[in-house]
Amino acid sequence: MFFAGVATFAQLYAPQAVLPAISTGLRVPPAAAALLVSAATGGLAVSVLLWSWLADRAGRVRTMLIAIVGATVIGAVVPFTTALPVMVVLRFLEGACLGGVAGVAVAYITEETHAASMAAATGLYISGTSLGGLSGRLVSGPITDLTGSWRAGVGAVLGLSVVAAVLFAVLVPPARRFIPRRTSLAEVTRRAAGHLRSPRMLAVFAQAFCLMGAFVTVYNYLGFRLERPPFDLSPTITSLLFLSYLAGTWSSSRATRAAVHRGRRTVLLGAAGLMLTGLALTWLPSIAVVILGLVVLTAGFFAGHAIASALAGMMASEGRAQATALYNFFYYSGSSVMGWAGGYLFTVGGWPAVSVFCGAAVAAAMLAAWAGLQPDPSRSV
Repeated sequence: MFFAGVATFAQLYAPQAVLPAISTGLRVPPAAAALLVSAATGGLAVSVLLWSWLADRAGRVRTMLIAIVGATVIGAVVPFTTALPVMVVLRFLEGACLGGVAGVAVAYITEETHAASMAAATGLYISGTSLGGLSGRLVSGPITDLTGSWRAGVGAVLGLSVVAAVLFAVLVPPARRFIPRRTSLAEVTRRAAGHLRSPRMLAVFAQAFCLMGAFVTVYNYLGFRLERPPFDLSPTITSLLFLSYLAGTWSSSRATRAAVHRGRRTVLLGAAGLMLTGLALTWLPSIAVVILGLVVLTAGFFAGHAIASALAGMMASEGRAQATALYNFFYYSGSSVMGWAGGYLFTVGGWPAVSVFCGAAVAAAMLAAWAGLQPDPSRSV
C-alpha cells in the first residue's frame, strides 16, 4: 500500500513543479498550463464515488490494480503529446483512474488488517502518498533543469510511478475478508444526498474545497513568481520549495493530539489562521521570508486537513464510505477549480491577486467552520 500511494500521487502532481517550463514550452498562459494539474485532480474528484461503488462489487485489490495500470498507461502517453487539449483530456482520464486507488485504499486496509495494526498500516499508506507527491515534484524540477525539457522531467516521474506500481502489484496480498456488497447506485446516491443536506457535513466539505483549493493554488503559481525578477530562481531551486510538505507531517499529528484537549473546531480555526499568516508572509520580497511563509501555510493546511478528513467519517451516522468519498470529491474539486482559476488572477494581478484570492477562500472555510461546527453535546466536535 505504501507503493500504491507513491505510484498514485507521484504522477498526479508531477507537472506542478514545472508549470513555468510547461507554460514557456507550449507558449500558453499560466492558467492553461495549470490545467494539466487541474484536469487530473478534477478527474479524480468525479471518479471516487463510482470507484468506491465498483470496489464494493468487484473487490478492492482487483479494482486498485485495474486503476493503477490504467493510470500508468495513460500517463505514459502525456509526455509524447504535443497538443495541449489532448494532454488535458489524457490527464483527466489519468486522474479518473487514480481515483480507483485514492478512493479504495483505506477501505482495503481497514478490512484486511487487525485492529491493533490498522493505524500503522494506514499511516504507512499515507506516508506513501506524501512521499509520492513530494518525490514527483522533486524529480520533475531538477530533470527539467538538467535536460531543458519539461517532458523529460514528467517522464522521469512516470518511470518512478511504473516501478512503484509494479512493486504494488507484486506485493499486495489478496483480499481475505472482502464480502461483495451489491449496493445499488440509487442507494449510494441516496446516502450521498443525505450528507449534502446536513449543514454540519457541508461545513466539513467546505474545509476540503476551500483549504485544498487555496493550498494548491499557492503551489501552482508561486513558482511562476519565484522564477521571475527579483528572485530569478531556477526550476531545481523552486522544486525544493516542496520540501515544505515535511512541515505537514509534523503538524497533522500535532493537530490530532491537540484536538483531544481543545476541540476539533478550535484546532480547525487555528489551522486556517496559520494558513492566512503564511499567505501574508509570501507578500514580502525576501526569499527567506517567502519560504517561512510557505512552511507556515503548509503546516496550517495539513493540520486542517487532518481534522476535517477525520470529521467526515466520524460525523456520518450512515453511509460512511459515501461521506469519505464526498470529502475527497470536494477536496480534489477545490484543487481543480481554484488551481485553474488562480492562473487568470496571476496573469491580471500577479501574486497579490492570487494570495488575496486564496486568503478569501481560507476565510470562507473559517466562517463555515465557525457557523456549521458549533459544539454539540452529542458529538465530539
